[in-house]
Amino acid sequence: MKTKILIISGGISKERLISLDTGRQVAKELLKNNYDVKITEPNYSLIDVINSFKPKVIFNALHGKFGEDGYIQTILETTKIPYTHSGVISSSIAMDKVLSKKIFEANNILTPKFITYSFNKSKLNLIKIIKKKLKFPVVLKPINEGSSVDVFICTKLNIFKHLRKLKNYKKIIIEKFIPGREIQAAIIGNKKLGAIELKPKRKFYDYKAKYDSNAKTRHIIPVDIEKKNYNELMFLALKAHNLIGCSGVSRSDFKFFKGKFYLLEINTQPGMTNLSLVPEIAAYKGISFIKLIKLILNDTSNKK
Repeated sequence: MKTKILIISGGISKERLISLDTGRQVAKELLKNNYDVKITEPNYSLIDVINSFKPKVIFNALHGKFGEDGYIQTILETTKIPYTHSGVISSSIAMDKVLSKKIFEANNILTPKFITYSFNKSKLNLIKIIKKKLKFPVVLKPINEGSSVDVFICTKLNIFKHLRKLKNYKKIIIEKFIPGREIQAAIIGNKKLGAIELKPKRKFYDYKAKYDSNAKTRHIIPVDIEKKNYNELMFLALKAHNLIGCSGVSRSDFKFFKGKFYLLEINTQPGMTNLSLVPEIAAYKGISFIKLIKLILNDTSNKK
């Protein structure tokens, strides 16, 4: 009898299209390898679909809000069916950039200095606060979004223009901009998978640089750094993975500047598309796409 895998993709976040692509590509690979696969949306009929299909494992292919912030995980916990990636608490912590950064700081992992800004507060002293605590340029971003959605690098001259673009968020994070090299490291289970460097032609590795094939971001693997630096990078990625309590795959995004690694954020459900980094790192390590999927499917216990 074929093993039944239910894939949840799509959703309501700004990363819906990426999620659909992840779901399609995972389903295609599973079908080629003799699995019984069904794809569904995380809508009101989700529990009915789960009860009727009776999957052995649920593959969570959602990204962004509702998909990797603990909400869908809370629903899946009620089914008692194993599901991929991180659990309720770890997903919630990782998605909250402020909370996760506080955990990094408390555990001696360098992360860019930051402040939070609420849109119900006056802007009058914001420039003074930034100059005192962070210094320009700074990065504006939502506290609970992924895939570099609505992220802007700002100077004193254009910060208010970009703030207006984020006014639909109640609260945002303002972070010191760290120049340097973009290096991302992947962990699977409790093992160090590997790392990749990104050289975007755009100002930084934003949403378009990630998912637009015309953006021409260079992917460099292996990363050209000294072995001691590479070992430190992977140590930090595994440390962050364990501190947050991640399961399955995580991908940590770093800046490497003046010999130091700064952890920007940790992603508990990295994309699995043809432009995604984790499958590329895995392939370099000799792990095929289907083997990567199987590793993720097999690591569905010990949720936090």
